[in-house]
Amino acid sequence: MTFLRALAVGFALAGLPLAATADMLKTGASVDLGPLVISHGYARATLPHAPVGGGFFTVKNTGTADDRLIGAAAEVAGHTEVHEMTMDGSVMKMRALKDGLPIPAGQTVELRPGGYHVMFMDLKAPLKEGDTVNVTLTFEKAGKVVVPLVVGAPNAGAGGGMGGMKMDGGGSGAVMPAPGMPLTPALPDAASAPVAG
Repeated sequence: MTFLRALAVGFALAGLPLAATADMLKTGASVDLGPLVISHGYARATLPHAPVGGGFFTVKNTGTADDRLIGAAAEVAGHTEVHEMTMDGSVMKMRALKDGLPIPAGQTVELRPGGYHVMFMDLKAPLKEGDTVNVTLTFEKAGKVVVPLVVGAPNAGAGGGMGGMKMDGGGSGAVMPAPGMPLTPALPDAASAPVAG
């Protein structure tokens, strides 16, 4: 049985929409879930023994009703959370979004290094460049979907995206970008950490 066929069977058995196709695994194509379009998905390679990793993608809401990203899960991690990173002067603050991440109708929300992201915590193994991390995203209204994130270099997404992928959301609708600071590994329980300068 081929990898993709096995993946399709696994998704079907889990009762999840088949989101991963051969083209998506190779090119980072989009996944549709009702009015939501999830695209430009990637994760960053981690160092050996790193406790955390980051996942990034763009969500475009083509519908007329707001939605909310309320959860994420991935087999590579002990647990996965939707996070926000902000700067308060020279202090980086990272926090889980307990109420989820709003995805307003007609708008595009970008999860990228230095802002909103999916945090893989208690990694079971390093994320290796070239691998794929399947993450199950849970939306308040649209439901669940499995999105494959191709693992790029440790600095993937810095300075304009991974491998030439446009990370500004593209298309119509407003883009809600986050600050352009690089993702800095932090202890999972740390509420804030000073930024080396």
